[in-house]
Amino acid sequence: MRHRKTTKILDRKKAPRKALMRNLATNLVLYEKIETTEAKAKSLKPIIEKLITKAKKGDLHARRELIKYLYLENAVKKMIEEIGPRYKDRKGGYTRIIKTNSRQGDAAKMAIIEFV
Repeated sequence: MRHRKTTKILDRKKAPRKALMRNLATNLVLYEKIETTEAKAKSLKPIIEKLITKAKKGDLHARRELIKYLYLENAVKKMIEEIGPRYKDRKGGYTRIIKTNSRQGDAAKMAIIEFV
């Protein structure tokens, strides 16, 4: 039973959904702003916030935790060296979601997720 499970399913099984979130997180770290559907952006936000909190520590354990989740080594490097120190004095709320127009093909609600 799914009682009190709060994750969005996004019409995918667990493994493809995890791969999607890892891919979105990696691209958000590399490009610092991505456009995706509103549901995917809302699902990505708590994941990327936790990764930034780990990157703020900057130690070896944090680096290994980021390597486990992000696909590319240069994304991990950017998290530890640039993004973590940028939010050193901030307690949370590292990202923002800006709603944009609907996608023309299927009228899906689109959003831009970016770092503050």
